[in-house]
Amino acid sequence: MINRKRVELLAAELKKLGLDAVYLGPSADLEYIGGLDTHPDERVRGLMVSKDGRCFAMTPLLYREEMVNAFGDVPFYAEWNDHEGFTGAFRRGCEHLGIVGGKIAFNDGVRAVDMLAVRDAMDLQMCNGAGILDPLRSRKDEDELAVMREASRIVDEVVGKLRDFIRPGMTERQIAKKIPEFFEEAGSNEISFAPIVAGGPNGSMPHYGGDQRVIEENDVIIIDLGGRYKSYCSDTTRTFFTGTPTEEQKKVYEIVRQAQAAGEAAVKPGATGQDVDRAARQVIIDAGYGEYFFNRVGHGIGLAVHESPYMIEGNDKPLEPGNVFSVEPGIYLPGKFGVRIENIVAVRADGTGEALNHFPRDLDSVCIRG
Repeated sequence: MINRKRVELLAAELKKLGLDAVYLGPSADLEYIGGLDTHPDERVRGLMVSKDGRCFAMTPLLYREEMVNAFGDVPFYAEWNDHEGFTGAFRRGCEHLGIVGGKIAFNDGVRAVDMLAVRDAMDLQMCNGAGILDPLRSRKDEDELAVMREASRIVDEVVGKLRDFIRPGMTERQIAKKIPEFFEEAGSNEISFAPIVAGGPNGSMPHYGGDQRVIEENDVIIIDLGGRYKSYCSDTTRTFFTGTPTEEQKKVYEIVRQAQAAGEAAVKPGATGQDVDRAARQVIIDAGYGEYFFNRVGHGIGLAVHESPYMIEGNDKPLEPGNVFSVEPGIYLPGKFGVRIENIVAVRADGTGEALNHFPRDLDSVCIRG
């Protein structure tokens, strides 16, 4: 059902921005407001929310039952059939809310071609609404935080299972295929993104997408993974060693571990995203590896695996209680190996940061032996 409290907060945000309404297509925004987890396709559907808190649901007949089950208390449904197209129904919904000719935002769950069809069919001002819900979604309440703690507990359990499972001779693909199975065993039946399993020199590519390399003795393996629990995402990264790491590998790992700890220590209400980025990054720069860390330190997480706020240079917005995000510095040495360590951290009202992941980061805990 529609979350009326969140609708009211969104309506207040629309008034503040001088908007008459926002249209939410299939997206994390739509799930946040209405609890509907649905994937976009060529048939337009979603929810319009006006600045006075009234709504209409946009639905093709093909999805009517799904939409009614999700939005049963919405008083008006703009329904359409395949042979007639959606623009007439969209106009009827706008007429019902009295927003024809108004300024309407569209979120990132709407295709550009559909926005253009609306523009050609009726009189309204259109604007980018991709970030309108960020101030609401980025402040998790206690119920959301409880769910995210459990999501993080589950991914920690999966990481432990992987440490016990991985052996030299396996391919990256064999390891990656095991991850969804481990998530299901631990209580999450959906991964939140395709996992990264990067062995040896492949670890120098932060978002490596291959899967064919065979894990070797005395290898370095970056594993980045996450699952969904009650719609909320988890995300963590650990770097494993098969056998005994070299002195260089130990050195790089310890620098990244210290950088990750420094980033976490900088988390508190009033600190900024760039404060967290700088705290972690400076450790790596001071150690002489600054050129080998070339991405932001972290990203927000919730119903989407990447959302506001971002821990990045230039983000000077103060952190608030309820913000939840990753702290994940790394060092990536081309042709050799990479190291990344990632925890999810929540900003607490008591002035601290709370790490939601608890899988150990010490070197001994990430060495695979036997």
